[in-house]
Amino acid sequence: MGDVHRLEKSLLGHVGRAIADFGLISPGDRVMVAVSGGKDSYGLLHLLRLLQKKAPVPFTLLAVNLDQGQPGYPGHRLEGWLRDNGYEYRMLKEDTYRIVKEKLEPGQTQCSLCSRLRRGVLYNAAVELGCNKLALGHHRDDLIHTLLLNLFFAGSMGSMPPKLKSDDGRNTVIRPLAYAPESELAELAAALEFPIIPCELCGSQDNLQRKRVKRLVDDLAHEIPNVRSSILGAMSNLRTSHLLDKGLWSFQEEERSGPPCPETRP
Repeated sequence: MGDVHRLEKSLLGHVGRAIADFGLISPGDRVMVAVSGGKDSYGLLHLLRLLQKKAPVPFTLLAVNLDQGQPGYPGHRLEGWLRDNGYEYRMLKEDTYRIVKEKLEPGQTQCSLCSRLRRGVLYNAAVELGCNKLALGHHRDDLIHTLLLNLFFAGSMGSMPPKLKSDDGRNTVIRPLAYAPESELAELAAALEFPIIPCELCGSQDNLQRKRVKRLVDDLAHEIPNVRSSILGAMSNLRTSHLLDKGLWSFQEEERSGPPCPETRP
């Protein structure tokens, strides 16, 4: 159990820092944790319950799983684990799988549409179940990959925010694992033997852009060991005066002032 305690201590440190930095949980919050059956959402639920027991801020948890109608989906394995471990939970079912199959041509990437449909169901469920926060299991590496995906393929500079109010104002989405390394979450999942449910809908699609970016970051990490920490740090250290967004700065002025930009040498 030594490895488990070590991992829990490290990950709780990351989670606690994210909660403090971004004000993710407040007294009296009822937090709905979206548990997909993947290692990250299992880890998030486990860590939040550990935090709940020792945190000075009282909050409650509700684990929610969504069966999206994929053939052979083994939701009973997840439900059994939640029940055996004493979690309050709800099992939902909405056939978004059929909608995805109808809307997209064979070979098209399904993740984006699938995710949007899933979020819509979860947003409605959070309101119906009286939860004012919706916790998602995106970790540090997810934030980094999303930043690079937007940079490389969408021509924008943005990632997944650790806290976000939905457009309709009904939900607040939080990502308590924003600082947590994926490698530690994978170790925790293996050590605690979470019953992982793979996503067969998109997991079988090769050459997804996200997979390419993940490989790129993995390769860079061999040469630059702190590359992930550096990229994450950059998200909190923006120098907007040295970018090209005309909506932030009036470039027509004769003189502009801003913080000095350090030279970058090869």
